Amino acid sequence: MMATTHVFAGLAAVAPVAYLLPELATPLAVGAILGGLAPDFDLVFDHRRTFHFPVAGAAVAVLAVAVAVAVPGSLTAALAAFAVAAWLHAVSDAAGSGPEMDPWNHRHDRAVYDHVRGRWLRPRRWIRYDGAPEDAALATILAIPALAVFDGPITVIVLVGVVLSIVYALLRRRLVAWLPDWLE
Repeated sequence: MMATTHVFAGLAAVAPVAYLLPELATPLAVGAILGGLAPDFDLVFDHRRTFHFPVAGAAVAVLAVAVAVAVPGSLTAALAAFAVAAWLHAVSDAAGSGPEMDPWNHRHDRAVYDHVRGRWLRPRRWIRYDGAPEDAALATILAIPALAVFDGPITVIVLVGVVLSIVYALLRRRLVAWLPDWLE
């Protein structure tokens, strides 16, 4: 899935809390945005293995939420949002395709690594590849709660993200042809 889809999923997950506790809206949004992006920082390492924790991440997310409930505040809310969004990112990567640059060719049967079981989870391909039309549609739908709850700069970030999602989806399959050979 696209980075924007992951970010919007994290924002959608924290939107109900932000609605109920508007004083925590900004830390929740910042945590969700960063958590939605963070797992993909492993692109330079072993992508979808180094920073993706689809099983173990659930325990971290539950613990972070428990701490935020026990000790409510901006920092704990942001950390909980980060943990939940990062876990959602890792889990949802298994719903898509593999991490290759041209996943529509189905060259790999590895979606995301499960550190608990020590094996790769297979791609479900419900979202055929990052930037597929259904990915752009999902990103747009997931952006709605954020647009309804958050305001100010977060709204601008979400709107720009929706536009980028649609443009990326329109260009995605053509981008592979433009890549240098060493990146493939």
